[in-house]
Amino acid sequence: MLLWKTRQLDKNLSCMETKVMTKEDLPGVALDRSSYVPYYRQISDQIQGLIRSKKLKAGEPFWSEGELAQTLGVSKMTVRQAFQFLRGEGLLIVEKGKRPTIGPGRVEKNFQELRGFSGEMARRGMKASSKVLEAEYVEPGPDIAKALSLESNEKVYRIRRLRFADNNLVGLEIAHLPAGLFPGLERTNLEEQSLYSVMETQYAVKLDWSEEELEAVPARKQEAKLLQVPSGTPLFSIRRTVYTTEGVAIEYCTSLFRGDRYSATVVSRRKA
Repeated sequence: MLLWKTRQLDKNLSCMETKVMTKEDLPGVALDRSSYVPYYRQISDQIQGLIRSKKLKAGEPFWSEGELAQTLGVSKMTVRQAFQFLRGEGLLIVEKGKRPTIGPGRVEKNFQELRGFSGEMARRGMKASSKVLEAEYVEPGPDIAKALSLESNEKVYRIRRLRFADNNLVGLEIAHLPAGLFPGLERTNLEEQSLYSVMETQYAVKLDWSEEELEAVPARKQEAKLLQVPSGTPLFSIRRTVYTTEGVAIEYCTSLFRGDRYSATVVSRRKA
């Protein structure tokens, strides 16, 4: 009897795994056969809209290439192209041997305006949060001392934080600030407050502009562990020096963002 029940359970599970999904299982996705827009783009645009409108939520399981292709009556290659686009936007997570899942999407940064991470997330209607890993009073290295124009005996506050957007881990930031300008900063709760807001409201510092350097770097072992990615994964690196209205360098910050959850937007205008 026990053997029969085991076989029956296996049979039931097999039936569940091979269940053919129908169009009713994915409302909001349909192809316009008369449109000039390629099928893969129609598919990716509609799925992206469902994710942005929260009808499909991060972490939820999604259809396989074969299931979606069969339901919509297109080739697997067409669906694969749509999936590739969604993966590039961080909206779909596809791992070998596993069912695809909905991803959180990428956070975009606009380099035309000086905003901290919290301000950037608020502008995009997302909730920013942080986990402080370190807030210490230390001697700066040569590069940091040079960037902040510090004298040999001056120290800095070093603040290391993990940054989250809508509770999704996005990146790691290491900020250095001249300690003499921010007495008592180590006692400030920077998990619930914006650092730039603290600088402006509590210390009357007027931030004005920044100089930023961008590059792609591989995740080293410790960084990979903190960001929950494999070692060697490409990270989006930003080194930023922020200046006050008086031209004083007030912050030197190194940010490492996950490439699957962060992107940059730069607008350039041609001058005659």
